[in-house]
Amino acid sequence: MNKKAVPTLVKDEKLIEKRRNQMIKSAVSLFTKKGFHKTTTREIAEEAGFSIGTLYEYIRQKEDILYLVCDSIYERFCSSMEAEVDKGGNSDALLDRSIRAYFMLIDDMQDEMLVMYQELKSLSKESLPYVLKKELLLTSIFEDLITRCVDENIYELTQAEIKVFAHNILVLGQTWSFRRWALHSEYTIEEYIELQMNFLKLEKKIPIQSSS
Repeated sequence: MNKKAVPTLVKDEKLIEKRRNQMIKSAVSLFTKKGFHKTTTREIAEEAGFSIGTLYEYIRQKEDILYLVCDSIYERFCSSMEAEVDKGGNSDALLDRSIRAYFMLIDDMQDEMLVMYQELKSLSKESLPYVLKKELLLTSIFEDLITRCVDENIYELTQAEIKVFAHNILVLGQTWSFRRWALHSEYTIEEYIELQMNFLKLEKKIPIQSSS
């Protein structure tokens, strides 16, 4: 998967990472309030605490910031889920733990998720395929976990069912962010997770055991 190179005039990699992280944090805050198109690069620079000239040393155009936002979100999700998988353990317990960790990460990154999905359409034709592939990579992590359980005869699922349920896990997590205007007044994140885990068990496709 070829990552898009965002032009920069700066050579110091640590400084690039620092400044771009500042831009990403500021952009998410502003995009959440105003949307991508109504937010100016000058506002992003001011929110980040540096000049517009400094900002353009690290990016070429405003769309580059949106790309960096989307890429950073998936990098965090994929690295977090891969770290969870690396902890090992019984396959069905690992699947259970990974789903719960994913839901908690969604709770921690609600604004980022909203911005990304609301503004994906604003990405360039060059950037969009890469970002979408990162979502498929995240989906594949759950596919692999479910497949392990099937291979060990813990669950009986077809390949088509494995793929659909991996996508379902992602969507059920994302719903906590997308419909927070309705859900957050009714449930805590812990209550929401338990309800969704029970829903998966009722479907009798992924009979996940409660961690309690």
